[in-house]
Amino acid sequence: MAKRVGIVIDMTPMVDIAFLLLIFYMATTSFKPPERKSVALASSHAEAKIPEKNIINITVSPLDSIFIEYIMNEQRMIEGKSVSVPERIYQHATLDNFNVELLKVRAKMGNPEIVVKADRDASYGTMRAIMRSMQEMKINQFSLVTQTEKDEGET
Repeated sequence: MAKRVGIVIDMTPMVDIAFLLLIFYMATTSFKPPERKSVALASSHAEAKIPEKNIINITVSPLDSIFIEYIMNEQRMIEGKSVSVPERIYQHATLDNFNVELLKVRAKMGNPEIVVKADRDASYGTMRAIMRSMQEMKINQFSLVTQTEKDEGET
């Protein structure tokens, strides 16, 4: 009777491939686009979903700087086909030109949702001026982004 030959499979190349794939996915995946201006949000109990498309983000920094951010779909020719490419546009505004800048953006986008993200250390006067400007432009509805109290303890 012939002896059975034991088969040994070298797992080293398989482990190498697994780690290379893991490194590739970690290096190429972006989960959330980084914020240009980070703000510490005020806390609240309310939870509401913000739409992901057709929005204008108005960010107020702790130093009362105002930033308007929006995404425009630009038509580009790629390989002979017209393709819609999203482009994130980020611009600085002052209280003096806030109305003009916001009107320009709204004219480009149609009727987008307005989302305001203000730092909890931003001055009341700046927020009041922004809301008064939007009221003058007949924008009576906007979303104010806050951090839910259960998220504050998490890192």
